[in-house]
Amino acid sequence: MVGITLTSAIMVYRLYFFSFSGLEGEHYKAPLPSPDGQYTADAYYNTYGGAAGGVNVWVDVTDHNNGDHVKTIYLGNAKEQFSLKWTDGETLYIQNETSGNNKYERSIELNVMTEIYHDTGLACQSLLLKETYETCYEHE
Repeated sequence: MVGITLTSAIMVYRLYFFSFSGLEGEHYKAPLPSPDGQYTADAYYNTYGGAAGGVNVWVDVTDHNNGDHVKTIYLGNAKEQFSLKWTDGETLYIQNETSGNNKYERSIELNVMTEIYHDTGLACQSLLLKETYETCYEHE
């Protein structure tokens, strides 16, 4: 009974209190400043699961007009092709795809002030993160 209660409590906690804190990994892409210099995007990665595992990739955006506040806006399973490109001062295009296979497409364009993406959708359900974005996307 204690095991079931503990497992349920952990699942509820992960579901509703998910945050991007605790992400640790290697720097993947050089800092990419926005056209107006207000933001800088950085990409990171970490491996999981050993030989049969995979690679997670995430993007942090630093707001230089807000005390260099850092916010994670993207977390997904890394694919063959990954790149970052600013389309304007507040919009970042994140390419994360396997060529020739749309099933594994994880690319998205995000307004760095109001939108986030989380592959599994935990961030979209998190009560802790609700105040940090207007729109949250997940892989379907």
